[in-house]
Amino acid sequence: MENERRFPKTLIQAVKYFSDPDTALGCIVAIRWPDGVITCPRCESTEHSFVKTRRIWICKGCKKHFSVKIGTIMEDSPIGLDKWLCAIWLIVNAKNGISSYEIHRSLAITQKSAWFLLHRIRKAMQTGTFKKFSGDVEVDETFIGGLARNMHESKRKPLGTGGAGKVAVTGFA
Repeated sequence: MENERRFPKTLIQAVKYFSDPDTALGCIVAIRWPDGVITCPRCESTEHSFVKTRRIWICKGCKKHFSVKIGTIMEDSPIGLDKWLCAIWLIVNAKNGISSYEIHRSLAITQKSAWFLLHRIRKAMQTGTFKKFSGDVEVDETFIGGLARNMHESKRKPLGTGGAGKVAVTGFA
């Protein structure tokens, strides 16, 4: 009951609430590990130590460092937790949806970053989790490169299979 009273009701309150790095970290930890047991995303070990100054954990099992972002939709993003949480707040509280331009204006980030946040958060809302590669994953492959008969005679290689002399490209979505 106390937590419901303190949770932000307006955008200004959300920005102030999530601007504290410890509060933002606590929110993401509660979402990521609801049972309260923090596990290493690499080896699933529960033995770790917390580095308070950097807000990361050091796994005692695999000796690797990990943050709350590792293994989530936020993993490869330089955007801070405060912006992520405010963007989530905006998207969840928008009755008729929200555009990347509105997120860009509200959070003072570039429109391209706002678009990135918006798509990742919407995907997380569809799958029901912040974990990366959860739910359905689509995979496709193709070969990129020109036909040997269209190349200059000096660059032509002996004809073989359809993929000869081409680069294999795989995509995941």
